[in-house]
Amino acid sequence: MKYKSINPRFIVVFSIILAAALMRLLPHWPNFTPIAAMALFAGSYVERKQYVFAIPIAAMLFSDLIIGLHASMPAVYLSFAITVLIGMFIRKRVNVGSVLLASFTSAVIFFLITNFSAWLVSPFYPQTFAGLIECYAAGLAFFRDTTSGISFFVNDLLGTTFFSAVFYGAFFLLQLRFPVLDRSRF
Repeated sequence: MKYKSINPRFIVVFSIILAAALMRLLPHWPNFTPIAAMALFAGSYVERKQYVFAIPIAAMLFSDLIIGLHASMPAVYLSFAITVLIGMFIRKRVNVGSVLLASFTSAVIFFLITNFSAWLVSPFYPQTFAGLIECYAAGLAFFRDTTSGISFFVNDLLGTTFFSAVFYGAFFLLQLRFPVLDRSRF
């Protein structure tokens, strides 16, 4: 029998992704959001290749249209797409360790890409290797701003880890309760 796109598993996975996009609209510490966790989760559980990037990016765009668009969106979306790829990489071995490592890796990638983008467009840093290093150092100092949570970088890491635990854990429990959601049983 041919796999159908819309089935109970797809609906549950899509609902978790949509909930993540909506949670982004709630008040939160800077960078303590479910967005990277949503990308990891989508990469792990959205099975159709044509949807694996489209669904989480559409959810992100939906929330960005409400929150507001900004100049660094291409860098954010690139790091977001890489996080989806990381989720796809751990797809066949989703466990606590792989999700924790994926959460940490996605936070570091987000930092590297978005600060690289800031270096490219900012008039504050010379377009040299020394300027790039200066930009990363300034980014680390910015991430130590503890006026809004622990720090921007740690908030990102904690948010991704926390929401990954919620999404992956909820889906795991749902699979135990509703076997139709578990692909490994077929």
